[in-house]
Amino acid sequence: MKLMVIICFDPERSNTGRPDNGRTRALRDLPTPVPPPLSGVRILDFSRVLAGPFATALLADIGADIIKVEPPDGDDYRHIGPFIGGDSALFMATNRGKRSIVLDLKRAHDLAIARELASDADIVVENFRPGVADKLGIGYAELTPTNPRLIYLSISGFGQFGPMRDRPAYDMIVQAESGLMSVTGEADGPPMPVGEAMGDLISGLFGAWSLSSALYARERTGRGTRIDLAMFDALLSMLPTAVCRYRGTGVAPQRVGNRHPLSAPFGVYRTNNGYIVIAVLNERLFERFAGVIGRLDLVGDPRFASDPARCAHEAALRTIIEDWSFARPSDEVVAILAAAGIPAARIADIAEAVTSDQVAARQLFRGNGPMPLAEQPAHFSGVMRGRPTIVPTLDGDRDDILASLALGSGWRRYP
Repeated sequence: MKLMVIICFDPERSNTGRPDNGRTRALRDLPTPVPPPLSGVRILDFSRVLAGPFATALLADIGADIIKVEPPDGDDYRHIGPFIGGDSALFMATNRGKRSIVLDLKRAHDLAIARELASDADIVVENFRPGVADKLGIGYAELTPTNPRLIYLSISGFGQFGPMRDRPAYDMIVQAESGLMSVTGEADGPPMPVGEAMGDLISGLFGAWSLSSALYARERTGRGTRIDLAMFDALLSMLPTAVCRYRGTGVAPQRVGNRHPLSAPFGVYRTNNGYIVIAVLNERLFERFAGVIGRLDLVGDPRFASDPARCAHEAALRTIIEDWSFARPSDEVVAILAAAGIPAARIADIAEAVTSDQVAARQLFRGNGPMPLAEQPAHFSGVMRGRPTIVPTLDGDRDDILASLALGSGWRRYP
């Protein structure tokens, strides 16, 4: 007979069993901290710039040992501003918690080191153009004979096969080809990119997800795998609203500006000192909203009797709403709506978001070093957040990395 013991911890009570003054204790305060989920996992990271480094940074946050292999001049992001204390802020943000070694893969001596490191790795990540890793001698076929349990992730613009395979790609190229730009912007304006490199970042997120999934599969099967991840695929898969609109109607959706394409009122509205967002998605909320703005007559108006009807008459509804909201400042409008349980928000800038009390409470950034560094956002029970982390200097961890392979000092070091 197997005995299972389940110990339940009440986060609203202290260790004495007394209520903790009604405050919910953060997960980081749970007793007996446990190792991060990926402790003991070693990743050899040949990627550079953003998609691959972002994926491995997320895994470094949860305990993986990331060995970052860089060319003699370093990752391109080391040379892109803004700079803080002489170091690239972008490089620091996407390479936190890693170790660096310089290897020129076109030199046999350095290629031998790379292959030796791969033979001892759980995961290899690369984001070269398709075929380049094979030409360099670090492709999946070259590395798996000595490490059949290896998990190998290739991130590229359009994948390892397909008619667009060999096209070079940056984030904006993928935003354009995926259709994202076609639905972003004002209805009468040009297509616009999203204000962040979402193609890269979403690919990095899917990269971290796929690697975690492959590690779990390997625990069950004992076998490694190759993962082919295209930025184009990753970004297009994140457009369900636009894709379903096309699949359901046969018509490609167009830009609708700063409102939701399928619901109303759901978008950006003017106040007397700026703009706010209001999000009403069902009939119950709309009736409540109409009461709050003193227009219960809207509920019986056939133009606003359903979400599709409100969407079709969005311009008329917007005029009514802004007649009310434009008489008040943003904070007052948000407070009135929030008190009624209606989703609303002022539009914060990046500075306000980063320095908010919410960010501080959630420990989204670690404060050590010249710049607070982001930490992956998931809270694992028992795992401490805010662990000290470092950003690698170029080739700064060579001795430790080579020592771990017991290669000694005979391996050439770059000056």
